[in-house]
Parts: sequence; structure tokens; C-alpha cells
Amino acid sequence: MAFETDRRPLSGAFDATAGRAEAAPMDVGLRQYMLRVYNYMASGLFLSGFVALLVANTSLQSVFFRMSETGRPTYTGLGLIAVLAPIGLILAMSFGANRMKTSTLQACYWAFVTLMGVGLSVVLMLYTGASVARTFFITAASFGGLSLYGYTTKRDLSGFGTFFMMGLIGLMIASIVQIFVQSTMMHFVISVVGVLLFAGLTAYDTQSIKSRYLMDRSAGESSAIMGAVSLYLDFVNLFQFLMQFLGQRR
Repeated sequence: MAFETDRRPLSGAFDATAGRAEAAPMDVGLRQYMLRVYNYMASGLFLSGFVALLVANTSLQSVFFRMSETGRPTYTGLGLIAVLAPIGLILAMSFGANRMKTSTLQACYWAFVTLMGVGLSVVLMLYTGASVARTFFITAASFGGLSLYGYTTKRDLSGFGTFFMMGLIGLMIASIVQIFVQSTMMHFVISVVGVLLFAGLTAYDTQSIKSRYLMDRSAGESSAIMGAVSLYLDFVNLFQFLMQFLGQRR
């Protein structure tokens, strides 16, 4: 009887250990995958920031911008190309990710974040360095918390996908209208909606990236790059909209 009593906990311990051993490879694989995504994203942000600093503080500024009488930078022809080119690269990566070689997709990604740096240099020209740095760290802290929530929450956020897509379309239309209307109230509303929208998208995209891996554990470098693109855009847009509230003009 004593022997039988001793065997039951040993059997339970063995089953628990076996269960952990079976789950461990997936957990390790997921962590490695998410780490690749965040590494690509962080490296992209670093490169964009470096390019923005370079353009804003060297003679490269005159290549992409000319200063108007009001002191605001306006794009040169090459500047317009540099700002619009990321849209083409995003489309190429989105529709061709499954067909491209990993090296080609990586090249597109690094070109994309480099050109994004040219556009972000405007922020450095319009706002003080202290307010840019402060807003960047606030954005980083907010992004980290929201992404962690998206990664750990058991709530299914996929139902918000349609809502976020409609929000993005509405935000784009409102931003185009604002170019012609120049309404202070509309500018404020767009900024508020933009912050809330990309805060939600940060959590949503993080969970989507995690879910894609769990559905296909063979997800490789190409999938990690596209995940990084989503999070990179969430971060940059959240940063730019927060600058509308927290930035101090030069």
C-alpha cells in the first residue's frame, strides 16, 4: 500500500514534467520569433532616427528641403520622392513578401526605414530637441506597455480589426481635408483620434503577430520582417501624433 501511495505523486510529477517539456519548445520558439520582430523594429527605429538627425543637421537638408518665408521646411522634388517612396515599398513588401527572397525583403525593409528617416527629419526641424527626446521616451514607454498587453492578454482582439481599418481610412480622409481647411479644432480631433487609434493598433498588431506564429510555427524571417513593419509604423505614428500635444515649436 505504501508503495502504491508513493507512485501516484511520482506519476503526476512525471506527467507535469512531460507537459512542460512538450510546451517548452513552442514557448522558446515564440520568444525567439518575437525577439526577431522587436530587433528588426528597434534597428529600424535607430536607423530612421540616425538618418533624421543627419538630414536635419547637415547640408543634406538642402537636398530634400527648402525653407519657406515662414521658416517652415517644404519638400524639394527629391524630398517628395523620398517621402512618397516608402508607400511603394510597403505595397511591394505586403504583396510580395511570400515570393521575395529573404535578402530582397530585408533590403526593402532597410530602404523603407531609411527613407522614413528623411520624412521624420521634419520633426527635428520644427520642434526643440528636448521636447522630441521627451516625447520619444513617452512613446517608447507607452508602446512597451501596450505591446506587452497585446502579447499577454487572453482577450481576443481580432474583432477590432474592422474597426481599426475604418478608423485608419477615416483618419486619412480627415487629414487630407485638414490640408485645405486648416481648422484648429479638426487638427486637435485628428491628433486625439490618431493617438487612440495607434495605441489600439499596437496591442492588436502584437497579438496578431503572436497568433500568426502559433498558427504556423514554421514562420520564418520574412514573417518577422513584416511583423516588424507593422509595429514600426504603429510606433512612428503614435510618436508623431503625440508630438502634436507634447512638442514645443522652435
